[in-house]
Amino acid sequence: MKKLVAEFIGTMWLVLGGCGSAVLAAGYPELGIGFVGVSLAFGLTVVTMAYAIGHISGCHLNPAVSIGLWMGGRFEAKELVPYIISQVLGGIAGAGILYIIASGKAGFELNGFASNGYGAHSPDGYGMTAALVTEIAMTFMFLIVILGATHSKAPKGFAGLAIGLALTLIHLISIPVTNTSVNPARSTSQAIFNGGWAMDQLWLFWVAPIIGAILAGVVYKYLSPEE
Repeated sequence: MKKLVAEFIGTMWLVLGGCGSAVLAAGYPELGIGFVGVSLAFGLTVVTMAYAIGHISGCHLNPAVSIGLWMGGRFEAKELVPYIISQVLGGIAGAGILYIIASGKAGFELNGFASNGYGAHSPDGYGMTAALVTEIAMTFMFLIVILGATHSKAPKGFAGLAIGLALTLIHLISIPVTNTSVNPARSTSQAIFNGGWAMDQLWLFWVAPIIGAILAGVVYKYLSPEE
């Protein structure tokens, strides 16, 4: 139960910090942090939680990460569903807190609420195929970094930093395409509050990250098994 609570809190922080930076701070001329700032915010949520709860739950914060670690032989199958449920609920809690804060401003409009999308709902108009390939490739590389940085032969104490920087880089690459998911829990939390098109397109942001994670788990297990 402590692991599940840790995953709940960690995913809540990822959504509140990452999506919060996009919703509350990215678009203002005088305060705007832009794509770079949002990318850093997502990376920083992972870095901070890696050192806060990594020793408790492993700090997955992402159903795709849990699935990729399982495929890579680093995580037990019996823990997958409880972890994923905790992550999704934590993401929804983070989005709920963000919604309460954001809606406290006069004239508040959802404006997508940092949801992930493709086609007309891609930040720069990228289509479904581009979004699918982007999310698979970015999640694949994210899991390669995670599996490598947390390997028993990897340098100790630096995994959280490497993983956080990888997530920052992923956002710098893919925010224009899909608003960057690589995390079904993050996508679900925002889509629930945005509704409409975000819920219609949510399937891609479950399917693509899971495919990317599975491929990475298989590849890295071949490249460098724990044994």
